[in-house]
Amino acid sequence: MPKFTQVDVFTDELTRGNALAVVHGADGLSDERMAAFARWTNLSETTFLLQPSDPAADYRVRIFTPGRELPFAGHPTLGSARAWLAAGGEPKAGHLVQECGAGLVRVRRDGDRLAFAAPPLRRSGPVDDADLAAVKRGLHLGDADVLDARWADNGPGWVALLLRDAATVLAIEPDFGALGSFKVGVAGAQPAGSDTAFEVRAFSDVVEDPVTGSLNAALGQWLIGDGIAPESYVAAQGTRLGRRGRVHVERDGDDVWVGGETVVGIRGEVDLW
Repeated sequence: MPKFTQVDVFTDELTRGNALAVVHGADGLSDERMAAFARWTNLSETTFLLQPSDPAADYRVRIFTPGRELPFAGHPTLGSARAWLAAGGEPKAGHLVQECGAGLVRVRRDGDRLAFAAPPLRRSGPVDDADLAAVKRGLHLGDADVLDARWADNGPGWVALLLRDAATVLAIEPDFGALGSFKVGVAGAQPAGSDTAFEVRAFSDVVEDPVTGSLNAALGQWLIGDGIAPESYVAAQGTRLGRRGRVHVERDGDDVWVGGETVVGIRGEVDLW
């Protein structure tokens, strides 16, 4: 039977990050079966590792939420890489290359930490007034709470808001019915002396995501690019959910790298055929 791994991502302590289910050797598994298993795990994402179709890639991954397939997501990228390495995978080059719906994504190892190079944004730029008003209503935010807003879509479809501070981020009580189909990420600067630079939260598909690599990638591209954040910083996420996610963001040349620790929590087999 194929191997199964469950990985906690963006943490060095099991149960404090964002869990990911990984099915190895999923070639030949139908789309319907993948989707059904992702619904059953009921995690924010479940991934399926397959042989690559691009010779430059080490492996191919398909990423499913309980409701849909995604072309790219961040914590599944790092968690899948950790599962692939833990199962004995050997990269062709000094770094890993993941093939996914968004193309080829590089993953590098820095000690125990893995990091991916943020893919290009599919949509960027300002959010129009009507959309921004709807998002603010859904998060119960006033005009003074929001410093700026941008489209930050690298696959999942994020709208990103920069709020006045971390306390405003942590105080949000979302109304998912009012948010509708919007997938919203918010960030606010931490007070001086904190061990992280920003507090981040993500609201998508009527749930709050514990720790979100794709959102932090897009935020890093925006905030570093506009000089709002330093060239290297750490963001906290998951605080309101009792998690302790830590996302390391760094610009290196033309790339923004997004990384964190990963912990393998479950190893076994899964019978999906």
